[in-house]
Amino acid sequence: MADWDYTAYLVYGTDGTIDGSSNVISGTLTDSDAGNDLFDTTETITGGQDGFGATDDDGTFVGTVDVLGVTWVGVEANSGKTIFYATVNPGTTSSEIADGFRAFAGNSNSINDLPLSNATGFTTCFAIGTLIATPKGERAVEDLKIGDLILTADGHTVPVKWIGRQTLHKIFTPAERFTPVRVARGALRDGLPHTDLVLTAEHALILDGLAINAGALVNGTTITFDPLDSLPDRVTYYHIETEDHSVILANGAAAETYVDYIGRRVFDNHAEYLDLYGEERAITEMSLPRVSAARLVPPAIRARLDRQNAA
Repeated sequence: MADWDYTAYLVYGTDGTIDGSSNVISGTLTDSDAGNDLFDTTETITGGQDGFGATDDDGTFVGTVDVLGVTWVGVEANSGKTIFYATVNPGTTSSEIADGFRAFAGNSNSINDLPLSNATGFTTCFAIGTLIATPKGERAVEDLKIGDLILTADGHTVPVKWIGRQTLHKIFTPAERFTPVRVARGALRDGLPHTDLVLTAEHALILDGLAINAGALVNGTTITFDPLDSLPDRVTYYHIETEDHSVILANGAAAETYVDYIGRRVFDNHAEYLDLYGEERAITEMSLPRVSAARLVPPAIRARLDRQNAA
């Protein structure tokens, strides 16, 4: 089971705004999945507070949020409230907790303004340091800005519409979502990618006219999952949104841009998107067949990857 020791909590009422109930009190959240060391959105979380100091308001894990450098675990309680739990510095008062959340959430103080992580959906993004082709050379994905021009695989330029950013926490994220795929230099074909490419398992690379999820290409040698124990407790991934679902170059290899299989709400900077564009928009997927499982990868591609490995 996963346990989360906390020393403070803050309550969002059933109307979605901070209701003023916060406290400095110790307790432990525990999930309902025996043998699993992760919180998951399908699990019941016990050990929560009822807003008045009593440990009897259980609920469902809804995600985490970082507020002023402190990670808070969100639980949608059976009472209809959403309660956040964290370990805070000794001496922190209840009013300081509430004031910090209000300052972080913005003027509306609404839970809808919180950039929850790990709430729903798979992350489909590039690791920090991934080099994206632009007309002026490659740039690290984390350095790109809205409006910057990037190159598509067919040589056209498209502007960046948005850069989604998501930070994942090892203890609250299933290993298959937290652990990225590493595509070694030259694993796809001669010289591609030109340096190791690290991306999440659900992010598609484009091979032979197919959009193949990176996790489906894992062969245990040149394309592997990074060992979980080699990763820090937190990792941040970046996704590039363009006007259309496009093919761009990441470390020289063809890869997809953002498509709305997952909602933008899972990104830490979702509020930025709403400030810029006012509302979510749908993106039509490009007309390439998608391969999401290893058994569906065509034998010819698998054989080529094996030859690259042998080389």
